[in-house]
Amino acid sequence: MAVTGIESVLLLVARLLFGGVIAFMGLNHFLQSAEMTGYAQYKGLPTPRLSVLASGVVLVLGGLGIVAGVFPLISAVVVAGFILVSALTMHDFWAVDDDRRQDELTHFLKNVVMAGGALAIAALGAQSWAIGLGIGL
Repeated sequence: MAVTGIESVLLLVARLLFGGVIAFMGLNHFLQSAEMTGYAQYKGLPTPRLSVLASGVVLVLGGLGIVAGVFPLISAVVVAGFILVSALTMHDFWAVDDDRRQDELTHFLKNVVMAGGALAIAALGAQSWAIGLGIGL
């Protein structure tokens, strides 16, 4: 069953909004790399600066892939996977003191919701990409 009509327009808007925000978040990994590196180090990542920059690349490319329809299925699934790993490693609300628990829980849940959105776009986008290059999976 192909996505048509208003559904296609809604999917396009969802791709633009979601992918644009994901790409912007990735850009922030470069614009705020010092702060993010410090947080990654605090969380115990073995190579914090490399992790911040590599994750920025994943988010920028994944977000743009969703927006432009370039390998849209792969882009959305990779973004979902990255966001879930990030939720577990960077927002471990169960392992922090009471003062930080609510903030980490909020960020954890935000990441889970974004991963769900990425998977929904992957499922719907595999059916129809109203605009974009429509390259590959």
